[in-house]
Amino acid sequence: MEEKQAENGVVAMANCYQGFDPATYLQINYSPTPADLETKDSLEPWKMACLHRAFTEGDVSGELLVDIGSGPTLYQVMSGCEVFNKVILTDFLEVNRQELRGWLQDEGGCSLDWTPYLQHVCKLEGRQPSAWTEKAAKLRQVIMDIVPIDVHSPQPLALDVLPSAGADCLVSCYCLESVSPDLSAFTRALGNIGRLLRPGGHLLLIGTLRMSYYFGAHGVKIPTVPVNEAQVCASLKETGYTMIRLEVYKLPPDLNVWGDDASDVFFVKAMKE
Repeated sequence: MEEKQAENGVVAMANCYQGFDPATYLQINYSPTPADLETKDSLEPWKMACLHRAFTEGDVSGELLVDIGSGPTLYQVMSGCEVFNKVILTDFLEVNRQELRGWLQDEGGCSLDWTPYLQHVCKLEGRQPSAWTEKAAKLRQVIMDIVPIDVHSPQPLALDVLPSAGADCLVSCYCLESVSPDLSAFTRALGNIGRLLRPGGHLLLIGTLRMSYYFGAHGVKIPTVPVNEAQVCASLKETGYTMIRLEVYKLPPDLNVWGDDASDVFFVKAMKE
């Protein structure tokens, strides 16, 4: 009975995403007003600084980086593309995979201009913002594929996507808490994606804290798991990860421009045991 209820919850979550619109989501969350890259203390620079530092500390290395639940966004792999020779993007929704392919093919089929983000990462790397064209070319060069994923499946990716040894690093932003009906499903999803990672490989995780919903399009309210820091840490430990670092960004009270009820955002760097 309990297993059937869990399965029904996952199906209900999948149904919530049928109205998800990548263009609207990007406009709400990543267009210049909410994603102010010039303001040092705003959320987007904080996230990108966390990722940049994690990818450049020297312990995260290897050949293959897999982004779990990419959505329609690219910022999360802009630093990693300088470390890994191969990057695979993944998402459950075909509309998101199509959005990513639009950028990758560079034929004007993308809903958001990622130039400001590319320029910002160049500055983090000590380069001139004008180097963004080189960064974009490098990113397009290393992205090997954009494939479907189901984090609620014990085998989240098709068998032929990854080498038998697994990925060297996983990055996942705003995915697991946004597609899980409850904390148990969130924890199981962490374990499922862990099967894609080689022992000693790293997980870089960004997510919301105490958020119960967000909008995937105008009028499309999607429920999420309102996890807290202790629950995130416990779920990681239960599923075989060793915590290296947990950082929390406190959202200012007047920064609710996303149309959700998140209180904070977390960043985790962990290693698979």
